[in-house]
Amino acid sequence: MSHHHDCHCSEHQHEHHHHEHHHEHHHEHHHEHGGLKVKLVQIIATAVLLVCAVIIEKKYELATWQLLCIYLVPYLFIGYETLKEAAEGIMHGDAFNEHFLMSVATIGALLIGFLPGAETQFPEAVFVMLFFQIGELFEGYAEGKSRDSIAHLMDIRPDVANVEREGTTVSISPDQVGIGETIVIKPGEKIPLDGVVTTGSSALNTVALTGESLPRNVNVGDEVISGCVNLSGVIKVRTTKNFGESTVSKIIQLVENANEHKSKSETFITKFARVYTPIVVLAALALAVIPPLLSGHFAHTFPVWLYRSLMFLVVSCPCALVISIPLSFFGGIGGASRKGILVKGSNYMDVLAKVGTVVFDKTGTLTHGQFAVEAVHPDLIDEHELLHLAAHVEHFSNHPIGAALRDAFPDEATDGCEVKDVKEIAGQGISAIVGKQLVCVGNTKMMDTMGVKWRDCSHHGTIIHVCLQKGEGMVYAGHIIINDKIKEDSAEAIAQLHELGVNETVMLTGDRQEVAEDVAGKLNISRYFAELLPTDKVNHVEQLLADKPEGKTLAFVGDGINDAPVLARADVGIAMGGLGSDAAIEAADVVLMDDKPSKIALAISIARRTIRIAKENVVFAIGVKIAVLILAAFGLATMWMAVFADVGVTVLAVLNAMRTLRG
Repeated sequence: MSHHHDCHCSEHQHEHHHHEHHHEHHHEHHHEHGGLKVKLVQIIATAVLLVCAVIIEKKYELATWQLLCIYLVPYLFIGYETLKEAAEGIMHGDAFNEHFLMSVATIGALLIGFLPGAETQFPEAVFVMLFFQIGELFEGYAEGKSRDSIAHLMDIRPDVANVEREGTTVSISPDQVGIGETIVIKPGEKIPLDGVVTTGSSALNTVALTGESLPRNVNVGDEVISGCVNLSGVIKVRTTKNFGESTVSKIIQLVENANEHKSKSETFITKFARVYTPIVVLAALALAVIPPLLSGHFAHTFPVWLYRSLMFLVVSCPCALVISIPLSFFGGIGGASRKGILVKGSNYMDVLAKVGTVVFDKTGTLTHGQFAVEAVHPDLIDEHELLHLAAHVEHFSNHPIGAALRDAFPDEATDGCEVKDVKEIAGQGISAIVGKQLVCVGNTKMMDTMGVKWRDCSHHGTIIHVCLQKGEGMVYAGHIIINDKIKEDSAEAIAQLHELGVNETVMLTGDRQEVAEDVAGKLNISRYFAELLPTDKVNHVEQLLADKPEGKTLAFVGDGINDAPVLARADVGIAMGGLGSDAAIEAADVVLMDDKPSKIALAISIARRTIRIAKENVVFAIGVKIAVLILAAFGLATMWMAVFADVGVTVLAVLNAMRTLRG
């Protein structure tokens, strides 16, 4: 798998239609595994051919050109892709890539035997190509495994729309629904297309779209947007837009556009080859031409120096690097995935190691995106009684607030209180008779309707007021504060990032200003922006990308559909895979299997360690090479030293690379 496959996850972004998109995904996987199998067969076959060639060389006295023909078989069999990539690179004006480096060094090794008095280096040429392909095989395998795990995370159910046609309901794909048709959405289903409610009322969970954690109540005449989940009642919706124009599709288009702006990060070995290749090639040319010119006897001394320059090319080939660097990344990606961090390509390791700004989405990333009772402020009755009454009234509610109240008072099912006459008042709350007493649980509007004087609260969150019947009138019983819970390790995650030297942490949220301020304060986040729409998030990230320090990268962490465009736009997008939406997992470069924000700091440390080991290998391998080359220039190096510089260094570099496997 050559390196330009690295970014294919982001290029074949969302196909517009779900089924097609999943089909595409599977197809890509087969191709991926197929590619690795083919490469493995190719490597084994080349090794066999190489052994045969060596046996033939030992057994028969053959002319140099005949030997070349024999060795060209395994050489071209393993190296034609590399040679092709090198030629393409030259044609596109991007000559100094790793393929060109391999090609120049191996062609040098093939030609050196034709010079008078020189030894043939045919097996070396084949070896170098073989090593290069083994290195690529390791890296391809690690990335393939990461992608496999990501495919399992994706939830593959196709989105369907239930449309009323000719008196019956048919389930069809959303892109076959026309404008003005009526669709039926049951509780628990996703809304497939934008439209207006014609019958029924319900609460919608918009968290995946807007990041807003509180459900929205909708009644007849209200607009609903695709991508929300219907929570409580059956509603019928008259569609106002077709699938391509609906909110979900619009967001997917945003993702695709974001990807075009994103600079494709290069793999470590590509960056290295950009610097190393021109140096080696120019040095070899200089070595062949300058000394003979200076000597005054050009024709006489040129063959000697040409031999030395070809020797230089053979020795300078970074054999140790072409296998140990991919192996370092293989270990890094593998180690990270054992810790539940899936990295989609080795190029993202490089970007992760340099993260200087981390931008978080709030709901579902730093917070659970689920409600819980945070505080109880009773009036008249005690705290236990207040929770007891509220939980009974909300007993049958599918609203997340009802769930939060039931969770806070688990023994309501067994305390034998009778609940009757439950009435839901849209946009206000619920009233019911608990025991013999009328209890109303809801917002301030409900209290006003009941003529009860309510008290406000300084706490941030959703405030649920409770009033109950005393004699003829209603009296205020107190209020309960419900909030989206901050994840247990969010504060630790931010602290760890600051410790790693990430100088800026930013929180973006669709939530209200005061909620955002509260969370940012508790977590010690340096900056926050609240009440944002998906497009605002992209604009803020664009701004942060423009302002970030030189040489540093920006990571964005999110989990909703609304985060997908930003995940795609950031230098490295990190998605929460446990609860995250498909769109977010698809658009991200790194996926955290469990929803723990503290894994971000771990991912950055693993990436830094991987890059450090890769750099140690570069310094070590090139250091030994330079030493041997200097000795060779003075005629002190023997062939076995050159061999050590290659094989010995390779073995040591591979052993060093194995350290990344410990994760």
